[in-house]
Amino acid sequence: MIGYRTKTIQRAPFHAGGAGRVALIRPRAAAEVVTMESAETIQTEIERRVGRLEWSGIEAALDDRGFALIPALLRAGECAAVAAMYHRRELFRSRVEMARFRFGLGEYKYFAAPLPPLVAALRASLYRRLAPIAARWSESLRMGAEYPATLDQFLRVCCAAGQTKPTPLVLRYAAGGYNCMHQDLYGEIFFPLQATVMLSRPEIDFAGGEFLLAEQRPRAQSRVEAIRLERGMAIVFATRWRPARGARNVYRAAVRHGVSTVARGGRTTLGVIFHDAR
Repeated sequence: MIGYRTKTIQRAPFHAGGAGRVALIRPRAAAEVVTMESAETIQTEIERRVGRLEWSGIEAALDDRGFALIPALLRAGECAAVAAMYHRRELFRSRVEMARFRFGLGEYKYFAAPLPPLVAALRASLYRRLAPIAARWSESLRMGAEYPATLDQFLRVCCAAGQTKPTPLVLRYAAGGYNCMHQDLYGEIFFPLQATVMLSRPEIDFAGGEFLLAEQRPRAQSRVEAIRLERGMAIVFATRWRPARGARNVYRAAVRHGVSTVARGGRTTLGVIFHDAR
């Protein structure tokens, strides 16, 4: 999951504007969410679930702080099912031990193509809602990057740049594990937003292991957020930069993310990155 710097830097997106407090962005009504036991396909169910989120609040939170929280994006059974995939070697293209590369202490695996249906549905549905925000950010900072309306179209842009390897991944940490602050960059092309979904139960499966965000502001000290994610909750956050409004104009605030030390138990998450890797 650790991103690598590339010689060619993308002229990527950002926007500032919109106010709004960071808040828990909840589905409008639990009764509106179609259950997985219905006749609907996984893709249709996830699209409906994502579509019924309060996207105006999510957008305001992203503009204001560079991240937004979405409770109950996945149900308990779905979290358990994705976590259980970690033991199925055929589903993944590679495994990384963090300590070997001094990324932290833990491990993660990148899914191979084709992605499992639930992961693919999340990736496509979230992208479709986030693409207009990414495009607006790009315009506000005059970065010149454009983001197609659908994930398939965006992945074709990645492919043309030689980025063809899927990047969604599952991360696991045991007691003492952590993830150093980093950015998930895998080539010239990247999408300015990504998501992490908590699959484990805080205080039951593990303790500690807060999600960390650090924002570097020009001529100022870094600002850090330590966020506790509940099972099934997602955090959407800036991949590399976010737009921030200064006294006179909009500027790029560099953002990195990581995981604090797990005090006990085991912590498992799903990372949803929209750009592919070289």
